[in-house]
Amino acid sequence: MNKHEALVSFPEGTTIDATIRLTGSKSESNRALIIAALSKGIIKVDNLSDAADTVTLNQILEQLAKAPATAGPIDVGHAGTAMRFLTAYLSTVSGSFELTGSKRMKERPIKLLVEALWTLGASISYLEENGYPPLQITGGFKQVTDAVQIKGDVSSQYLSALLMIGATLEKGLSLQIIDELTSEPYVRMTLKMLEEAGIRHTWSPNVIKIEHQEFRPGRLIVEPDWSAASYWYSIAALVPGAQIALPNLKEHSLQGDSRIAQLMRPLGVETSRTEHGVLLRYEAGGAEQVPMLEDETGLVEGSMPGNSVAGSTADNIADVIDLKDCPDLAQTIIVCAAAKGLDLRFTGLETLKIKETNRVKALQNELAKIGVELVEDNFIYTLNCKNLHFPERISIRTYDDHRMAMAFAPLSIFVKELEIEDMDVVEKSYPDFWKDLEKAGFLVK
Repeated sequence: MNKHEALVSFPEGTTIDATIRLTGSKSESNRALIIAALSKGIIKVDNLSDAADTVTLNQILEQLAKAPATAGPIDVGHAGTAMRFLTAYLSTVSGSFELTGSKRMKERPIKLLVEALWTLGASISYLEENGYPPLQITGGFKQVTDAVQIKGDVSSQYLSALLMIGATLEKGLSLQIIDELTSEPYVRMTLKMLEEAGIRHTWSPNVIKIEHQEFRPGRLIVEPDWSAASYWYSIAALVPGAQIALPNLKEHSLQGDSRIAQLMRPLGVETSRTEHGVLLRYEAGGAEQVPMLEDETGLVEGSMPGNSVAGSTADNIADVIDLKDCPDLAQTIIVCAAAKGLDLRFTGLETLKIKETNRVKALQNELAKIGVELVEDNFIYTLNCKNLHFPERISIRTYDDHRMAMAFAPLSIFVKELEIEDMDVVEKSYPDFWKDLEKAGFLVK
């Protein structure tokens, strides 16, 4: 397939005062689709994401609903969440299925999830390399135990995949989490959405139990995508005076990426609630100038103590920023901090190495084009911005990774002509990204 390049620029003197309506959350949508399928249609879903991953998963589930036993090879393409969720879901569906994906998908490990399903009694085999897709799944397995152990520090999607099928299993599920849990908010999102569908659970202290039980008829309403919102936080942090309204984002979000509101405060972006959603503002004079009271989401209102000055130095920012619970924000925050010349340190990035690409290596390669290093030392990643500079024109590789394109696009604020090598890659999670940039005053060719 031909890749279409985008040339992005931001005219000098442009101010941003825009309202951006974001697509539904991809994370919530994909969970909602699996839950609805497991409920055999008594759960309905509203405000589905139009992201390519969600469209792909929805089409697969619709086809399976029509003729599950006769489905041909099921190809998820680049959709990692679909691969993990379908591995568990198809194990519960009568029929024989070949589950495959793109070349990169065949390089992404799935061994821990398969082994957990084997423990429960599932029939799954590898068609090529052990531990990796494609898979041959014989569904409708006879459960041999409810107890399963799985490492929590590799991918929360493994846990979510198991938890969603738990209530449909004859013996239920007792899931023991070994080691530290990565991306815990995504596990809590899964459990909360199951609760909304009538499925109860207990969690104490490292064991989540779900008894065999029936789904309750109802609707799952998908919130707009906080991951997509993160790119607008980056833009707000880099354009003095920017005001960006994001309608319909919830005050208390299920999405762990809502933490972007808290993480971006030291970089100069204040988030306030409005009647219709949230409003982002860049406050060059300091965070203390905007009265606010932070809650657990990072959204603010009321009055705020403290006297930190945002957006000028790294002195008032946490010594090490831990992104373990929200790794999908890493590229956005790291690129934004680099553009502001902040020598920040990060941890919790290990799972980035098994995403759509090795995101750590990709960041290192592309940040070097503006003279910035991302140095890895014993799981701590440090930005070195002493040689930061902005050429008149640079070309950014995307590595077939949607988040690389969108995280680096805001550099066009400083670079006269910023070329993104594959603009269509954003279809995976935020199809309207380029159109929305144009609404905010960017030029996209």
